[in-house]
Amino acid sequence: MSDILTAAPVSFAEFPAVTTAEWQARLVRELKGRDPATLRWPLPDGFALEPFYHREALAALGGPPAPLPRPLQPWLNVPELTVPIGTDGRTQIDQAAAALTNGADGIHFIIHDIPALAVHYLAEQLPLARTFVGYTVVAAPDELLTQLVEAAPGTALRGFMRFTPGPVPEGAERADYRAALRRCVRLTTGMPDFRAVAVNGAFFGNRGATATQQIAFSLNTAAALLAELPDAETTAAEVAAALHLHIAVMPGYFLEIAKLRALRRLWATLLHGFGLPAGLHAHLRIHATTATWTQTTLDAHTNLLRHTTEAMSAVLGGADSLSVAPFDCLFADANEFSSRLARNLSVLLREEAGLGRVQDPAAGSYYLETLTDQLAQEAWALFQRMEAAGGLPAVRAQVLEEIKAVATETFRRIASGQQVIVGTNRFQNKGEQFSFHPKKLLRSADFDVTRAAYPTEVLRLATALHFERRNRKSKRAAVVLLGGDTNQVILESFLQTLQKHERPELAASHPAGTLSLLYSSAEEATLMYATPEQFQKFARFIYQIPTEKQQFIPPALLSSDLATMHDAVRVFGFQEMKVQGYTTEEVLARLQGR
Repeated sequence: MSDILTAAPVSFAEFPAVTTAEWQARLVRELKGRDPATLRWPLPDGFALEPFYHREALAALGGPPAPLPRPLQPWLNVPELTVPIGTDGRTQIDQAAAALTNGADGIHFIIHDIPALAVHYLAEQLPLARTFVGYTVVAAPDELLTQLVEAAPGTALRGFMRFTPGPVPEGAERADYRAALRRCVRLTTGMPDFRAVAVNGAFFGNRGATATQQIAFSLNTAAALLAELPDAETTAAEVAAALHLHIAVMPGYFLEIAKLRALRRLWATLLHGFGLPAGLHAHLRIHATTATWTQTTLDAHTNLLRHTTEAMSAVLGGADSLSVAPFDCLFADANEFSSRLARNLSVLLREEAGLGRVQDPAAGSYYLETLTDQLAQEAWALFQRMEAAGGLPAVRAQVLEEIKAVATETFRRIASGQQVIVGTNRFQNKGEQFSFHPKKLLRSADFDVTRAAYPTEVLRLATALHFERRNRKSKRAAVVLLGGDTNQVILESFLQTLQKHERPELAASHPAGTLSLLYSSAEEATLMYATPEQFQKFARFIYQIPTEKQQFIPPALLSSDLATMHDAVRVFGFQEMKVQGYTTEEVLARLQGR
């Protein structure tokens, strides 16, 4: 029809090509004398991102890299369910079955008590031949796999096994773990859709490691497994085929996309170093989770927004499966409302945003290809440095020390306001009504104290409890564990509330390695510090824990009658942390916005 316009081919041939130098010259003019270097974005990884990237950046990489291998189907939406100690898991299995009918593609069970688990009920409700099921266990992964194989004889399992033997990066940490992991590999040989051994990069990310450190230390863990697990019955190729990566994804949108892409590229390099077939790297599976490191208890609905960017980075970066945590999982029991929101986030990204329709969508981006290459180079150099020092587990203490240094700097940046956590250190809801009981939360052994926001939020919670105690004229006193070396964070946060002429000269707040504490009664509040040994003995005394009980993790909040607490603080040698010219009460009042 004559009234219908036909589309003309789009061409930009009439515009002359612009070089990087010409863009830089234009940038200098637009900045009107400012140094273009001020627009660079420095990363904790030790290098900076440029304010713009040009097609010449791809030439510097030797041409556009080939798109990374990706699965034929979009990522799997795999919610996590925790099976509490002392239960058989039937409740969680029923919840899993319901989730699978409402958008989930699989389930990841966190299991603390294998002997109690109703394995046969699991196999009945979640047919293992067609259901993707992940299992995280703290002991005996081979025993659980044996039970699963017996419960569904002749069935090729789908999913993964993750073994987390205590608060250490899993994999070849002790000789007695190796036999169990080898057995896991042998039990699942011939099951191409099941990965029996995990490389837990999330361990590093959820303790504050940089993207470079997460990649490098994950590769160090994988190298330890590839070196230690093969024996006369288990080949290196079988171990490599059984490995998969667990990665925590942070809110740094583009950086996280590049992190997952760099991991895939370096995985091929690692396997080549072990003389393994090149085709094996294409079978790598990455299971991504939203990070606990960046979650908050304050203004908790902001976690929904963090999880959205994290989930987008994960799937655009090439994750094969994804677990999105409920926004309130730090302080609330599992509930249908927040679980449904978490499950639907992944469904929305796939069904409405269509993010699963393109293979390696970041491929060809000047910025992301350059960032992927930089991360890969920096991570490989760090990986080689750790291997030259002996590799894992020999360098475990060094790895943790390097992560601690980065995390400590992050705490400082948050306290000084250089790094923003929305709702926690900026744009706070001053009238926020907590949907949880602060005292109960601080006493809970499950309260995650490893997060970036913890020092800031625990101070606010402890402060609220102190003023409540003072108003009620309570006859009890409390000591709140604010964290390791947190008094400096408190000072940094306090200084932000003062005019420059009011700011006191800062001295060392307390010796390195000590714990920061708040002593609170109706009469006073005092910031203090103590060594971990002092605090451990103090907590045992307050709760009457016998010395023969080896395993005892004190809660963040300890309370007792005023006289007992006052004497115990003195006897166990707690020292006061002083802010020149200000009492603790004044410091807390300013931080609370009073």
